[in-house]
Amino acid sequence: MSSGWVSAVDVPSPRDVIPGLHIPVQITVSKRRKKTVAGKIVDGVLEVRVPEGLSRPVRDAHIRDIAKRLHRKNASAQFDLESRAATLAKKYDLPTPTSIVWSSRQNTRWGSCTPSTGSVRLSDRLAQMPQWVVDYVIVHELAHLVHLHHNKEFHALVARFPRAERAEGFLEAVSLGFADPYRASDEPDSNPSPDSTPET
Repeated sequence: MSSGWVSAVDVPSPRDVIPGLHIPVQITVSKRRKKTVAGKIVDGVLEVRVPEGLSRPVRDAHIRDIAKRLHRKNASAQFDLESRAATLAKKYDLPTPTSIVWSSRQNTRWGSCTPSTGSVRLSDRLAQMPQWVVDYVIVHELAHLVHLHHNKEFHALVARFPRAERAEGFLEAVSLGFADPYRASDEPDSNPSPDSTPET
């Protein structure tokens, strides 16, 4: 299998295993590449080009980052946020958002919304997580369209989602590095606690 990257000055390596990744990796060391690391998934293999001279820890960190970003992109492209938000809004008697989109800029919160316009944004980090966790964050943000602050009325709305507490705990564990979102089971409709829960 050729990616079109290998030339006389590129040195391909055998498939490698990167700690923390659950996908085979084909690394090509390029003498032409100076600083950046590039990658794409081809037939279930992450093909990566790296500059010559990178230490293994630095190289592996770059590869893990690329794998996560590609995984988020692929997962988010397959998730119909608008349809899911409409379903959850109807099920839990919450407002339907005027728009709901993935955001690659939300690195410190799971979701946000603008009540004045009814728009909702979800961190694309969620795209790799079980659907019941994504559903919880959607419900959390829909509840913010009614109550801006985390008051008693807001929590009562969020509590309509049966697995709210479990989803909060899951998100907190992911933020602290105690849960692996790639390997979490995707259970039907259902609950981990937020320092890292969505804020508005």
